[in-house]
Amino acid sequence: MHVFKFETEQKIFDIGGVKIGGQPGQLATVMIGSIFYHGDKVIMSEEEGTFDKEKAEENLRLEAECSEKTGNPRLVDVCGAWPEAIIKFIDFVSEKIDGPFLIDGTTGPVRIAAAKHVSEVGLSDRAVFNSISPEVKQEELDAIKDAKIKASIILTYNSRNMTIEGKLSTLRDTPEKKGLLSTAKEAGVEKMLVDTTVLDIPDPGPIAKACYLVKKEFGLPSGAGVHNAVDRWASRKKQEHLAYRINNAVAHVTPIIMGANFLLYGPGKRAPEMYPACALADAYVSYSMRQEYGIRPLSNDHPIFKVFRA
Repeated sequence: MHVFKFETEQKIFDIGGVKIGGQPGQLATVMIGSIFYHGDKVIMSEEEGTFDKEKAEENLRLEAECSEKTGNPRLVDVCGAWPEAIIKFIDFVSEKIDGPFLIDGTTGPVRIAAAKHVSEVGLSDRAVFNSISPEVKQEELDAIKDAKIKASIILTYNSRNMTIEGKLSTLRDTPEKKGLLSTAKEAGVEKMLVDTTVLDIPDPGPIAKACYLVKKEFGLPSGAGVHNAVDRWASRKKQEHLAYRINNAVAHVTPIIMGANFLLYGPGKRAPEMYPACALADAYVSYSMRQEYGIRPLSNDHPIFKVFRA
């Protein structure tokens, strides 16, 4: 296993009580599971925002138990396709969990409505806007600023250049255009989580290297929605379930080995499959960093102290 200490100062952000970032081995990978996504069976009406509250609460509780068992913190990715619906979803999740959540609307107007709502009900400190991309509209940036949301996913989507360098170029300022980091800063965002953007089935390899390079150049927490690559892998449906679980784990562990700080792993109900594999990778990285660099975990809840217990 190749792990490394970054020379660039590595920022650590506290978002609603969850710490994210730092050198490899300092903090566990933050796991981000989704709820109320398109096709989530707990939803009764996507437009009206009606859902089975008992099943939704059970899914959140299951993920919380996995987080407690492994030591990997979590953010809850609250999805929604309609303004009225996402507001109901956010209200429910914010009451059922103590920590932070993502505002993950499918369109700008939905995200804007959600941003306004979290400000009105005093949830801005627990909200992470998802996301600021090169295609973000000024209306969304204004909504983030007005809502005083300080944390956001920064999505390095580059339709013209889908290479690793193309991803990183979206973050930098050029004479012709502001980079995403400057754009986010002007919107009042102080805690930037850089998503290195899965676009294709084999992308867990390139996005893992991009996670490393983001930390090397900018010192910011990095990660990606690895599940997007796995879910687009059509032939996975022909695999035996155990083979699929192993392949899914490998895809998610790869960025952790390269320094990633967070992973969007898909539906939160997959937590029992995803947390143990990622926690084990965190433990291996931590042990290696301690041996080589003397870097120790910043929390007694780190997976290194939990996964090897009898």
